[in-house]
Amino acid sequence: MASVCEKWGVEILEFNGEADHVHLLMRYYPQLQLSKFVNNVKTVTSRMLRKEFMPHIKKFYWGTEAFWNSSYFVASCGGVTVETLRKYVESQSEIPNEGDSSPR
Repeated sequence: MASVCEKWGVEILEFNGEADHVHLLMRYYPQLQLSKFVNNVKTVTSRMLRKEFMPHIKKFYWGTEAFWNSSYFVASCGGVTVETLRKYVESQSEIPNEGDSSPR
């Protein structure tokens, strides 16, 4: 991930994930073509993960060769501090308390 981001001029501020998705907090220049960047991240990380962990990954493919879903979500922020966003990304792997219905 770091080498892909460096190639694209993207600074990783925080990285975390859950069982079915990842969160990447990053700083990038305004002209960055986000769709191409995300596609490149998915392509490169898929190849690297397959190369290193294919025996384990095969258990979860269920006949499909797609490692990443084709969708993604990108949001820019204004009026909120990077530290607030960093805390949000860090908290994504935490399991909410029982009865906690607040959005994560």
